[in-house]
Amino acid sequence: MTKIELKPDERIDEIADSGVQIIQSKEVFSFSIDAILLARFPRLPKKGQIIDLCAGNGAVGLFASSRTKASIIELELQERLAKMAERSISLNGLDEQMSVINDNLNQAMNYFSNSSTDLIFCNPPYFKVGEDSHLNESQHYTLARHELATNLDEIFEISKKLLKSNGHLAMVHRPERFFEIVDKMRANNLQPKWIQFVYPKADLPANILLIDAIKDGKPGGEIFLPPLIVHHEDGSYTKEIEEIYYGKN
Repeated sequence: MTKIELKPDERIDEIADSGVQIIQSKEVFSFSIDAILLARFPRLPKKGQIIDLCAGNGAVGLFASSRTKASIIELELQERLAKMAERSISLNGLDEQMSVINDNLNQAMNYFSNSSTDLIFCNPPYFKVGEDSHLNESQHYTLARHELATNLDEIFEISKKLLKSNGHLAMVHRPERFFEIVDKMRANNLQPKWIQFVYPKADLPANILLIDAIKDGKPGGEIFLPPLIVHHEDGSYTKEIEEIYYGKN
């Protein structure tokens, strides 16, 4: 791996047990289980092009990189996060497979052709902005969590343009916005096909939604995958999460 100089507030973490390392900082938004689950959710194309929208510091693309020969392009608005992703890519020797574009999602078509992409990952801001929104003092966290710079309508409109026919959009989001997401996907000719709800514990409500939609897919035929439970009662990971993080023994 390439030697990378870290800033004073930065550290290097390993993404699960993948051997992939990532530069992180407490000053900006770090990846969470959402990114790990999203990277493992869809079937990856063996080759072609993958775009990671709202890429943050690049965790989803980095974690997925070992399972595909496709080129992976990270699109991230925040310069600090984009630069961290670039250095993480170099740290792992992935410069020939991965790259980063530092720009707003709404500018994506300035960089890509219509119908050019096989798979889109998206871990977007989850929360709408309203009068009762509790916006974090840090701009980095605010942009990562709230729909200030983009929203579902824009994400799906751009995804429709970028994806090839039968290309996939894999998204992680919040269960309470499930019906809104489905309606907006279908309005953009993106048919939800695989859906999974993730629960922090077996006796608690779902707090993560995973959804995979196909461009130009036929209506109907949705598959609701078995519920995914993250923790046992004692707080330890379930077998399913252990396998996602660390592989099968």
